[in-house]
Amino acid sequence: MMIRRIGWVIGIACVASLLVVGPDASAQDKVGTTGVQFLKIGVSPRADAIGGAFTAIADDASAVYYNPAGLVQIENRELMLSYIQYPADITHSFAAFTMPLKFGGVVGFGYYGLDAGDMSRTDYKYPYGDGTTFGAKGYAVSVSYGRFLTDRFSVGATFKLVDELLEIERATGWAADVGTIYNTGFRNFKITMLISNFGPDMRHIAEEFPLPINFRFGGAVDILDSPKHHAVLAIEGSHPADNRESYSAGVEYIFNNFASFRLGDRFEYDLGGLSVGGGLTFKFAERYKARVDYAFQDFKALDKVQRFSLTVDF
Repeated sequence: MMIRRIGWVIGIACVASLLVVGPDASAQDKVGTTGVQFLKIGVSPRADAIGGAFTAIADDASAVYYNPAGLVQIENRELMLSYIQYPADITHSFAAFTMPLKFGGVVGFGYYGLDAGDMSRTDYKYPYGDGTTFGAKGYAVSVSYGRFLTDRFSVGATFKLVDELLEIERATGWAADVGTIYNTGFRNFKITMLISNFGPDMRHIAEEFPLPINFRFGGAVDILDSPKHHAVLAIEGSHPADNRESYSAGVEYIFNNFASFRLGDRFEYDLGGLSVGGGLTFKFAERYKARVDYAFQDFKALDKVQRFSLTVDF
């Protein structure tokens, strides 16, 4: 019965992904055909440091973004804050709060914000700017829920309200994510699938545009597991509706549940490249702990990007 249920879930997810991206999506690029691109920006330095291959791990508050099915791995209340400084004075901020429920499952809330900063207004008459500026921003708030269906299979869903603002004009809408995680029981080997940013088209002034729908499939396995040493290998594939297929892989090593070291890479990404990072975990009064994470990524043609986050478990 269990195998049959998993088979149905895998089949439905695969069919849904084909319907979303279309039969010829893998043969051509569709860059620039979707809006609210800030929904595609990774929110966790821990995840970015392993190349973004985090869908099968997703065991902290960032699961509200990477895979709501992973929320079931959170045993206490958790708060996460992250900040990213991109080139051209673009900033991205994220906050999440998760909490196990007495009747079962874990609920999570998320906030996403992108600020493109002030930009000079140009036109044919003033190609270098007319002395005035304008701004562009994007926001989203989300609520997520994940729970176990069996002792090895969990599902989760996220609902997001999205708002994109260009000066005084704005576009509003909603999006949803649906994810699954299946633990095979062998070396904590987990298989995962996620469909993200699924929802109706949004409208900006008179033009409609689709959401950046994406289908992810991946896995993670413990390659080292002892009282003081733990290491995980994660691999993931991505099939977005607005670009070609891409892949990522990374390794996370944790020493004595205190220091973490991470390394990852992205393949077939326009701005892919090697990423590295680490984290430190501090415990307070036995039941409280805080983790500080950092990631560095090489954006090749663009500048380097550094990311920071703070996660508190209480």
